[in-house]
Amino acid sequence: MLIDDEAPWLQVMTTALQGESFNVITASSGEAALRQMRRKKPDLILSDVRMPDMNGFDLFEKVRSDVTLKGVPFVFMSFLDDFDARKVAKELGADDYVAKPFDTREAKTIVLNLLKRLHEKK
Repeated sequence: MLIDDEAPWLQVMTTALQGESFNVITASSGEAALRQMRRKKPDLILSDVRMPDMNGFDLFEKVRSDVTLKGVPFVFMSFLDDFDARKVAKELGADDYVAKPFDTREAKTIVLNLLKRLHEKK
């Protein structure tokens, strides 16, 4: 699941990940993402940090406090110069962090590695 309030970023990542045969679900806000996640649990969450209605950190806390979603790998996305976001993401215990503008190969590698680890645990 990709979550970002800016459509161009969703499109770039969706295109990159669909090239790997992923079923990509998108949401343009934290609230919309939570509604979708409660209907169908995602294998991985890739969320922007800075969003207007609910920032990525608040979304992360809600996901981690939900019994059915708490084990889903969570990756934050934010701009390269957003050092505070990277620090907070690490402190919260995020699985990884992708800097915007992103190298799609790096982002795909992060996603693939997290999904591989997830499926090895099963």
